[in-house]
Amino acid sequence: MRVMVSWSGGKESALALYRAKAAGHLPVCLLNCVDSEGERGMSHGIPAAVIAAQARALGMPIRQPRVTWDTYEETFKATLREMKAEHDIEGGVFGDIDIEQHRQWVERVCQEVGITPVLPLWGDERQVLMGQLIGLGFRAVIVNARAELLAPEWIGRELTEASVAELRRCSVDLCGENGEYHTVVLAGPLFRQRLTLKETAVIRREDRFFLEVGKFSLEPCEPDECAPC
Repeated sequence: MRVMVSWSGGKESALALYRAKAAGHLPVCLLNCVDSEGERGMSHGIPAAVIAAQARALGMPIRQPRVTWDTYEETFKATLREMKAEHDIEGGVFGDIDIEQHRQWVERVCQEVGITPVLPLWGDERQVLMGQLIGLGFRAVIVNARAELLAPEWIGRELTEASVAELRRCSVDLCGENGEYHTVVLAGPLFRQRLTLKETAVIRREDRFFLEVGKFSLEPCEPDECAPC
């Protein structure tokens, strides 16, 4: 199918995109809802400009409608209908793992728009997902985390075999499925360029630590860092 990808900028979105393409689907566009000011992604708090840069690195068009939590669903569906007409999409790819309420929302929204939901990660074991993410060469760093669960030193750390082993000893879902932490993907399969974050700082807003990004750039990939175009 021709599919759009619900894109948070994080590891599950990237792995879902990879698996959907490996399964024979054709990803043609990304959808990322941002806040009412157009500054940050609603799901992970990643700067909207960074997410747009990821789309450029992937060579894919992206839609970033502005929403509030009150308008999220209706705007999401309206944007899906526009994408369906513009890109002739038949399905939507989502990175959910096993929260049944999320799956029910995805299936209902897709049914109302008239497209088929695709959940490539659904039901898989956390360690399998993290192992594949790292084994394929995706580079993802933690960009926000709940302050009562993870120390500020985690912010900006890359997910590697060593850091994932440390996460297993923390009181968090290994994939952060319950919002314990979120990531941004910098490079990996399907990426044509590497995203570099610059002038970063760790700040606290309410009950979460965040990675503030002063500048960023897209650069040529290091050897074996990104997939061939």
